[in-house]
Amino acid sequence: MTDVIIAGGGPTGIMLASELRLHGVDVLVLERDAEPTKVVRSGGLHARSVEILEQRGLAGRFLQLGQQYPLGGFFAGITKAAPVSLDTTHPYVLAIAQPVVERLLTEHATELGVHLRRSTELTELRQDEDSVTVVLADGTQLRSRYLVGCDGGRSTVRKLLGIGFPGEPSRRDRLLSEVELTAPEETLMARVAEVRETHKDFGVVPLGEGLYRIVVPADGVSEDRASPTTLDELKQQLQQFAGTDFGAHSPRWLSRFGDATRLAERYRSGRVLLAGDAAHIHPPLGGQGLNLGLQDAFNLGWKLAAEVDGWAPEGLLDSYQAERHPVAAAVLDNTRAQSELISPEPGPQAVRRLLAELMDFEEVNRFLIEKITATGIRYDFCGGRDNGGDNNGGDGDGGANNAGDGGHGAGEGLLGRRLRNVQLSRGRLYELMHSGRGILVDQTGRFSLGGWTDRVDRIEAKSPELDVPAVLLRPDGHVVWVAEPALGDIDDPIGGGQRELDARLSRWFGAAVPGAGALESAYQPG
Repeated sequence: MTDVIIAGGGPTGIMLASELRLHGVDVLVLERDAEPTKVVRSGGLHARSVEILEQRGLAGRFLQLGQQYPLGGFFAGITKAAPVSLDTTHPYVLAIAQPVVERLLTEHATELGVHLRRSTELTELRQDEDSVTVVLADGTQLRSRYLVGCDGGRSTVRKLLGIGFPGEPSRRDRLLSEVELTAPEETLMARVAEVRETHKDFGVVPLGEGLYRIVVPADGVSEDRASPTTLDELKQQLQQFAGTDFGAHSPRWLSRFGDATRLAERYRSGRVLLAGDAAHIHPPLGGQGLNLGLQDAFNLGWKLAAEVDGWAPEGLLDSYQAERHPVAAAVLDNTRAQSELISPEPGPQAVRRLLAELMDFEEVNRFLIEKITATGIRYDFCGGRDNGGDNNGGDGDGGANNAGDGGHGAGEGLLGRRLRNVQLSRGRLYELMHSGRGILVDQTGRFSLGGWTDRVDRIEAKSPELDVPAVLLRPDGHVVWVAEPALGDIDDPIGGGQRELDARLSRWFGAAVPGAGALESAYQPG
């Protein structure tokens, strides 16, 4: 019996599989398609996703093949300069096509020992108290301890579970393609600029050597969204909106997508969970979809591994939904807002102009960019609600954005947030997180991990970017405990500070192992 079966071998499923393998979990990924997709539905990675890759030692592979662009203009296409001093070492969007992202993630997963089976479709599932049985299209039956549906917006897993997927159906479709154009680039881009004055969802991006990526409204093309898109349909829509088809020919691929907005009622049913587009779909505005799925996987991976390995504290696996469901709800809301702001109608355009004026205020601009990049997320670990919440407006709101609550200079400002890649006395923080374990950064040398050394690393190092004595991080980099410098804890490590640390270690990393503390030694980076 396999530990975990993942349905869906796209970026979310492969990222999750890799996170599980870091903890020795046996993983099997089932992918329906025979070959990786060539369709570029996503064209970039935002700051938090690049941070995630860096925390696992992968960022260099992606940075080598991507191109960095400023963050301005990502909220509803309103052109503004990027905010200054964003709370990240990656204040840009990394332009990199989804097929490349998927290939690099799959290479990493293979290195870790993930088993990927293509041309394999899940058609049935049933579960009991101890396992999940899946039935494949060829009649084969497989058993696992857990199953995760990462199988897209039309998720078979979600439908078989009977989990509701409420929201709004697609109101407006678009054609997406990569084709060659014969029109001179200067003439082409001038015409595109004219069209975009009234149709913000029209776009043509040069990819080099006569190849272009095109997005054009598809209203009235076909009532059957599942029908294959043709070159003639693309040329017809270009004629309608631009008055010319720009000499489109030789398509690399053609696709169609809508702006449906839906969120699963729950992310877990017994031993089966959902992640990525299987749990939420929304318009592609702001380029958040693939990023949201990767971040789901990063949140879920270590928690599910802890459950499989037997050390998960009560409620840890359920904290996945408590934390990520509100984040998805907030993304759905901001894409709904952006959809209205690109409408050519007078009312939405008036609101767009007003928002553009407000974005001249640095705080407003920063707030909106933090929504897009997911750097402003704060899970609520205090106030009696230990799980859930984010500052992006989901239910269970957990705090304000980084610009307004003290940043790294206050314990309350840190708690629940991910910690950026701070400089330590011997290296940077993310260099020490490749194994996917928890991290205690101790600037005092007086705090102890005790019986949690098998799950958490203690880093004794100074940081000019941290003005608190110590912080405890989960494997996903979110801060779950901050030592308060004013309470006298540092001089009395067996007193209140150490007791609070032990309580947080127990809350997030399960019961202490007797005798494990005897093996403790501070890791000295470098």
